Amino acid sequence: MSAQEPLRLAEGEYRFACLVWDHEPLPSGELVKLSADALGWKKSTTYTVLKKLCERGVLQNNGGTVTSRVAKQAVQCAESAAVVDKTFGGSLPRFVAAFLSAKPISDAEAAEIRALLDAAHNQEV
Repeated sequence: MSAQEPLRLAEGEYRFACLVWDHEPLPSGELVKLSADALGWKKSTTYTVLKKLCERGVLQNNGGTVTSRVAKQAVQCAESAAVVDKTFGGSLPRFVAAFLSAKPISDAEAAEIRALLDAAHNQEV
């Protein structure tokens, strides 16, 4: 495994992994076609990135069938936590304040966020 955390993916790696998450299990040849269409990648690029993500334990290629070993949600959680840590010193309230100052939210979104906060708060108690 590389020094980079397995759940932290570069933008291109993430977009590639999304193809797998959205279509798994899939033959590696089909992944080549999807990568060409969605990402504009050549076959060699697809196999290079696939190999790298397999080595890091994110994906697996078993007999030419590609599947994930890590859930999309786990990668999203790691990435969002890293943004909060790096950009806002680990302060979730500062992150939320910055986000809300940049973009208004609907009543439905506010209600959904309140429900998420209530659920997270109740888990801690």
